[in-house]
Amino acid sequence: MGVKGLQYFMDRCCPEACVTVNLRDMARQQQASATAPHTSNPTLVVDGMACLCYWYSCKDWACGGQWREYLDILKRWVEAFTSAGIRLVFFFDGVVEEQKRQEWVKRRRRVNGKISKIFCHIKEHGDQPGRELFCLPSGLATFTPFALRSLGQEVFCSVREADYEIASYARQHGSMGILGEDSDFIIYDSAPYLSVAKLRINSLTTVMYDRQRLCLTIGLAVTQLPLLACLLGNDVVSEEKMRDVRNNAMAAYRKNSPAPHYGAPQGQVVLAVSQLVSSLWSTEDEEAELVPQSLNLSTPRRELLKKGVCLYTLPGQKRPELCEISSLPSAFEKYVSPEILKACREKHAAAEGFMVYTVLCVGVTECSNTLEDEEDTELVPQALVYKPCRQLIYGLLLLLGHNGRIVDPPATREWFVFPGNPLKEPDIVHPLPVSLPCDQPSLDLLWFSTGPDVAALRLTAFLTIFGCPEFSELHGVIEDSLLAALCLVTYLVLQVQTLSLEDVDSYLSQAVCLRLKSSQELQQIELPLFSSRAVQLGSLYVRGLSHLLGANCASGCPLPSAALMPWHSFDGRLFHSKYLLAHSGTEKTELLDHESSSLSLFLQLREKLTETCNKKGRVLQSRPNAPQSRPKTTTQTGYRHRHSEARCTEICVLPSGWAPSGGTCWREREETTGGHWRGRGRREREEETEARREYESTDGPWARGGHSEGGRHFHSFYPDDHDRGNQNTRRPPKPRGRAYNNRGKY
Repeated sequence: MGVKGLQYFMDRCCPEACVTVNLRDMARQQQASATAPHTSNPTLVVDGMACLCYWYSCKDWACGGQWREYLDILKRWVEAFTSAGIRLVFFFDGVVEEQKRQEWVKRRRRVNGKISKIFCHIKEHGDQPGRELFCLPSGLATFTPFALRSLGQEVFCSVREADYEIASYARQHGSMGILGEDSDFIIYDSAPYLSVAKLRINSLTTVMYDRQRLCLTIGLAVTQLPLLACLLGNDVVSEEKMRDVRNNAMAAYRKNSPAPHYGAPQGQVVLAVSQLVSSLWSTEDEEAELVPQSLNLSTPRRELLKKGVCLYTLPGQKRPELCEISSLPSAFEKYVSPEILKACREKHAAAEGFMVYTVLCVGVTECSNTLEDEEDTELVPQALVYKPCRQLIYGLLLLLGHNGRIVDPPATREWFVFPGNPLKEPDIVHPLPVSLPCDQPSLDLLWFSTGPDVAALRLTAFLTIFGCPEFSELHGVIEDSLLAALCLVTYLVLQVQTLSLEDVDSYLSQAVCLRLKSSQELQQIELPLFSSRAVQLGSLYVRGLSHLLGANCASGCPLPSAALMPWHSFDGRLFHSKYLLAHSGTEKTELLDHESSSLSLFLQLREKLTETCNKKGRVLQSRPNAPQSRPKTTTQTGYRHRHSEARCTEICVLPSGWAPSGGTCWREREETTGGHWRGRGRREREEETEARREYESTDGPWARGGHSEGGRHFHSFYPDDHDRGNQNTRRPPKPRGRAYNNRGKY
């Protein structure tokens, strides 16, 4: 949640409660005192959601994410703690509770404003914005728990407020601390709160916010902190609801303390409300109250405060009868068996599932912000692109085996953020039945039965959701991650009519080439410019991977979850570079890094996709669409040859005043590590050099125009302009010589 102004107060006005600690020393001390009998090593509970922006430090974030590099970062981060003998337990948000929905909506709207600025910057400058506009890659919160599990870590997804579950676990297991960035952890009477923002990973030092010292400073008991938090304002009790209470407290504070030593207004507010809270309880009867009667409030506001205070009361603490958390019945429990619900909850809590729990047990799904350009009317928002897919997932979960007996099928409430959605209320989405080649099997059969027939049925159900059941013949023939990529790209082509053949080539070529590249090679890919459209297509793909994951869980997991992870089929910089190449008309051999095996696999996948789409009446068209953004200005860029031989780029020298579309001749650059950017062959370079020499003469082929008999066509070197039909309106200055009048359309 987060308490308004509390952490600021501790940092600025209460330095004695901010203690620099060494986590190695803390671990040794706890192990020596044997205060954690349940574990062999001291345990640190990590708020995963708070750590995402600190973990993701990769160079690219706008292109869709550098997932393999991110995985390496997580591995090094985990190793730093395990080498110090510290056991890590990670928690991630699994649900958004309804009392926090409005705050969730406010934050999503704020991020939408930032995303608009990101696309404005890309279109104006042709590069990625600075860190002041940093936005986490789409899907990072979805895939990070799977990444940590792949590293052997213990990971949990919450079934209620994540802060509450983190504090409960830390208290129950005697953990050495909670690593996060949320002032609510000061309020919970649990393990010490350690700041991830101030963490120095090399030395394992950080700042501990000491709640006992805070209480001494402000004159409160630890049990009174929850009421202080609610009066200051948090995600449940908004600042506005208790503004008059704080104003009255401030008036009394200033009257009694005419010259407060805490000059900052934020510090005064915390002290003023603390004095009010300490004055409320005067009798034993009032001490039994969560909200004392002496705090004169209307019944609705008192109930709201009680609700807020209860959220800080952990299991085993005082007054449990006042703060019982009733277990709500599953939203759609009458449509599925108890065994399905049990398996659903277990997979969700262990961070092994996605989407299924929130649909069956909560009746809600949500999706946070995605990098989408609200001014681009050509590309449909991802929430709408994948809506038919989600409807089939809901149908598989809720309608399977009912043989049409459901008269009024249950609807799922969707909170999806996309341009044009005001988020005032959820979208009500009804399930669609999934047509399977057998007599309506039950969901229990799909999830729990074994045998080759059931395995084939699971795969068919999964592929049917994405409109390509015929791809089942490729299972076991190509890698599972490539099958997933092919399935996803096929779905996108069927749903998004504006996708072109070049877009498909970009998606498939990067998926094929990714298999042969190391994390270091991917990091060293240089992008001569950024395309706003490619940025949106990258995010669209990653969001699709999360839908693949949800469909896989609903179908009984026909594919291993690892095959659906982005680090196996997507890298943002690699995709962006393939997009630029594909839309410039690059030969397929160059697009596939001159790897014959990759080219063969790419052609096989594209043929299968094209065949499937043609059967459904979707014919792909070639529509080159090189970006028009102004590229970053460079004079020379160093690259490394794919065989580790240092090389340097050759900058294209165009006739004065000419520039290919996008402002730079980026196709002419040499390759980078891994062989991605490749220069043309020696013969082509020699021909271009000869053409340049001829241009310097007054009657060479450059001067005679593109159709002269004696020289190569200008367009053969710079194909971008003519193929798109976008005439370059910038004319070169008139060269001296008789041939200028014969330049023709160039």
